[in-house]
Amino acid sequence: MTPQQHVKSGDVELAVYTWGKRGKKPTIVLVHGYPDSASVWKSCAEELSSRYFVVAYDVRGAGLSSRPKRVADYDLDYLVDDLAAVVDAVSPDQAVHLVCHDWGSIQCWEAVTTEKMQGRIASYTSISGPSLDHAGHWIRQRLKSGSPKQMAQVARQLAHSWYIVMFHLPVLAPTLWKMGLDKRWPAILRKVEGLKAEANETQALDGSHGVKLYRANFTKRVLKPRERHTDVPVQLVVPTRDNFMVREIWDDLNQWAPNVWRREVAAGHWLQLSHPQLLAEWVSEFTDFIEGGAESTALQNARLRSAA
Repeated sequence: MTPQQHVKSGDVELAVYTWGKRGKKPTIVLVHGYPDSASVWKSCAEELSSRYFVVAYDVRGAGLSSRPKRVADYDLDYLVDDLAAVVDAVSPDQAVHLVCHDWGSIQCWEAVTTEKMQGRIASYTSISGPSLDHAGHWIRQRLKSGSPKQMAQVARQLAHSWYIVMFHLPVLAPTLWKMGLDKRWPAILRKVEGLKAEANETQALDGSHGVKLYRANFTKRVLKPRERHTDVPVQLVVPTRDNFMVREIWDDLNQWAPNVWRREVAAGHWLQLSHPQLLAEWVSEFTDFIEGGAESTALQNARLRSAA
C-alpha cells in the first residue's frame, strides 16, 4: 500500500493510509498489532469505506513508519502520543471511532484510559488485546482467590502466552525474523489460523523491531498494574478460537469500563483477515449507534451490566 500522508510524532514519522472521503461522515481509525502493519486492515477498510472515512497507520517500528532503535522508545506513552498525532491530523474537529487488534488494542486501552485523549475517542472496538494493567489485576485477583478454577484460567493464559518470554530475549526473536521467519510467516498463518495471508515486504523488520513493544511495557505494567478506568463505549470482540488469549481474561472488564458490549465469534486471532465483512458489519452497527442511531437487538443482547 502507498501512504497518503506522513504524520510527525516527536522524532517519529508515521505512514498513514486512508479510504473514502473526508467530510461529515464519521472517521474510523484502525490500529494494527504485532507482527503486522497497516496492510492487515485492507479488506476491512475497503468494506467500511463506502460509509465512513477510514484511516490506518503503521505504528512505530512497523511498515513504512520510523523504527526507533531504543527499547524505551516503544513505551505505551509514546504509542499514545502517536495515536493522538494521527487523530489530530485526520480528524481535528471530530472524535474518532477506534478499531484495534492485538498490540493495537493494548496501546489503545492505554489511550482510552488516559486524560491525553479525553474527548477525542467516540468509541472503541477492541479485538484480542487487553489492557496490560487490567491483565495484571486479572492475574492477581485469580491467584489470590484460592479458587482452583480461577487459578487454572491463569495457567491456561500463561500457556497461551509462551512467546512473550522469547520476545524478552534481546537477540533470539530479532534473529529468527532476520533468518527467514518472515518468508515462512504466510505459511504459518495458513497452518495455524487457516488464513490465505499475503507476503509483507517489511515483515522481517516489523517482526524484529516490534518485539520491543513487549520488552518496553509488558513486565512493568503487568507486575505493577494501575487502576485504569474509562467511560468510552467499548465494543469487545472475542474470537473464541484465539490461540493467544483465553476468553476469561475479559470477564472482569466491566470493573474498569461501565459501557461494554461483548460479542463473540467462532474465529481465530486475526479476525480482520478471516472475517473482514462480519467485522465491518459489527463496527458499522456500533458506530451508527454511538453516532445517535437506534441500538439494535444484537447490541442490546451484547451489552454487559456494570459491575457497580
